[in-house]
Amino acid sequence: MTEIANVYGGALYDLAKDENLVEQLHKELSTLDQAFAQEPGFIGLLSSANLPKPQRVQVIEDSFRSNFHPYILNFLKILTEKGYIRHFSGCCKVFFERYNTDNGILPVTAVTAVPLSDALRQKLTDKLSTVTGKRIALTCKVDPDCLGGVRLDYDGKRLDDTVSHRLDSVRGLLKNTVL
Repeated sequence: MTEIANVYGGALYDLAKDENLVEQLHKELSTLDQAFAQEPGFIGLLSSANLPKPQRVQVIEDSFRSNFHPYILNFLKILTEKGYIRHFSGCCKVFFERYNTDNGILPVTAVTAVPLSDALRQKLTDKLSTVTGKRIALTCKVDPDCLGGVRLDYDGKRLDDTVSHRLDSVRGLLKNTVL
């Protein structure tokens, strides 16, 4: 995380908290972060030195004025004017981390070879919630290279109980075995 993201994302979170707008701004930032991830050229446009700053700010005003809270609009304008708009995703990450901490939410990514059924997803969420004592925000991803089992990534940790991980472990043991 960059210092810019920490400062600006943290400041936006503090403002949202002071104004009782955390839920609304969280939702709007999530929407924008996903949209910008799908259209990285838009961030490129807002970062471009070929377009004068007043015009870049006007693009933000025209694009988002009617759909987003003025704090989000002003946040985008400030990042653009300062030349920091490329740090927007990092700012969002800081905001989301602070939100999760304040609300006792633990984001967990589960990677499996096949999609989890709703019942298994709920069972995994319940178990993780019991073990951690936090509300779980589960994101499921499919990676056929896992072959089977599940890999959990959360809080900077990785619990890997996939077939491919087990095979790698056996391969390592056999490689280091002296006959």
